[in-house]
Amino acid sequence: MELEVGAQVDLIIGRFTNVGISVLVDGEYEGMLYKNEVFQRVREGQKLSGYVKFIREDGKLDISLQPIGFVNKIGENEAVVLEKLKQSEAGFLPLHDKSDPEEIKYHLKMSKKSFKSAIGSLYKSKFLVIASNGIHITESGRSQ
Repeated sequence: MELEVGAQVDLIIGRFTNVGISVLVDGEYEGMLYKNEVFQRVREGQKLSGYVKFIREDGKLDISLQPIGFVNKIGENEAVVLEKLKQSEAGFLPLHDKSDPEEIKYHLKMSKKSFKSAIGSLYKSKFLVIASNGIHITESGRSQ
């Protein structure tokens, strides 16, 4: 197999199972997108880009729709949160570390863990303020 973990690959969405979604990887390999890691709507036959997460002993691939590695994910997730804050009228989102994971997934298409990492990093960079009722963008966050 010519693929390695972290490689970007072309996917064709296959059938949906109890565990996740089977995918055809680069037109020749079998892969699996686990349903607890898919944060967007996909349909059978849809073509997407993905990333090799793990190569199993049987030659099948575990696939992710997000780049592999903390540094890649956090930058992308930070951008999503900032963009949503900029799009809101008051620069506010009623989401915080105690929000329901499904609510975060619905609004931002990411897991609660990814959301918490993103807002933590944005908070440290002084791009947002965390309040008990949600998050507020700061002036320095608006200019990003």
